[in-house]
Amino acid sequence: MIKAIVGANWGDEGKGKVTDVFAQTCDIVVRFQGGNNAGHTIINQYGKFALHMLPSGVFNPHITNIIGNGVALNIPAFLKEIQMLKDKGVTDFNILVSDRAQIVMSYHQAFDSLEEARLANKQYGSTKSGIAPFYSDKYAKIGFQVCELFDDEWLDEKVDRILDQKNVILEHLYHREPLSKQGLLEELHQYKDMIAPFVGDTFSFLRQAYLDKKTILLEGQLGALRDPDFGIYPYSTSSSTLAHYGTIGAGLPYPIDEVYAITKAYSSAVGAGPFVAEIFGDEAEQLRKRGGDSGEYGATTGRPRRMGWFDCVATRFGSQVQGATHLVITNLDVLSYLDEIPVVIGYDTPNFHQDRFPNITRIQQSKPILTTLPGWKEDITKITDYDLLPQQAKDYVDFIEKEIGVPVTLVSNGPHRDQIMVRQPKI
Repeated sequence: MIKAIVGANWGDEGKGKVTDVFAQTCDIVVRFQGGNNAGHTIINQYGKFALHMLPSGVFNPHITNIIGNGVALNIPAFLKEIQMLKDKGVTDFNILVSDRAQIVMSYHQAFDSLEEARLANKQYGSTKSGIAPFYSDKYAKIGFQVCELFDDEWLDEKVDRILDQKNVILEHLYHREPLSKQGLLEELHQYKDMIAPFVGDTFSFLRQAYLDKKTILLEGQLGALRDPDFGIYPYSTSSSTLAHYGTIGAGLPYPIDEVYAITKAYSSAVGAGPFVAEIFGDEAEQLRKRGGDSGEYGATTGRPRRMGWFDCVATRFGSQVQGATHLVITNLDVLSYLDEIPVVIGYDTPNFHQDRFPNITRIQQSKPILTTLPGWKEDITKITDYDLLPQQAKDYVDFIEKEIGVPVTLVSNGPHRDQIMVRQPKI
């Protein structure tokens, strides 16, 4: 059985929380793309954690947690998170890193910051974690796979080729000092020593696990609308955020049985780019300060998230490109303060269908078409049985399910494991 947990929106939908719950009944959790440029917030008996590199199954000793070949592996960040777990009493975990994963180098992070500075007010809102330069190098075939760290002669020859290109850009575009061969080799040798205890042939491991009928969970990072093909490019990330890329990024070439698309009961986003559902001022701040366990602030950057009402157009499209078989709605409790709840049901886009999600050239011209639904005006965080929710809250979920066209099977009313309720779909 292969399951995928992915975002239906711009990221920050609550995927880590859902992965943490699903992991209780899984054997393997795999991160298949992205790097430490986004975080999954998890609250459990050990405390509150923001994981950026590690799979969200690390709190379960029976699980093998895998960093797949599609991940942008920041080795210092990876080890820092492992130490954070140990410092908080989490010591019994299993982690395996693909020998085909590629490495985020310190110069990737430097180039990311330099390029954002060069772009000035036209920048893309990067977290400056080196992700775009990393994936650019991967597909230009000048990145470093983990396995290459263990061949000194290979590295020595490859570093020469890379320096020729990087230093031209550093000196003539960014007007910075060139990289040195000695410094680069020292960095690579340090990374070898740091990652060696975790490296393995994850492809063979996952193939055998599949043949043994193990339950494998693919954990996505960010959301469908940050995908470079189907998202709001160029305000996107640099790896595919879609569930069915997971079979490639994990090294698991078999059909996915279930795809859980995660969405909040409202909208939020970190980073630049069009956001049709966005609200501003006091209206946004009221929603932001109630969102999540400690407000709507990026788990990686700490930046205040941009806020908006639930967007049926964007979420329907995001669920479709994810191939979602199930929809999970998180943070329903956050809306409990509202008398009426606005919902985006269409886009006013010149010469375009109002129920379709436009491409980047049209979405810039789009304005939201809103309807309102009655609120429930009571604290629902203590309710553990979906059927005991106020009728208005259930009506709100029913409306979303009908608009999106994907069965809503789970609803959360808080940040903890026991605040996820099972719902019987109506479609």
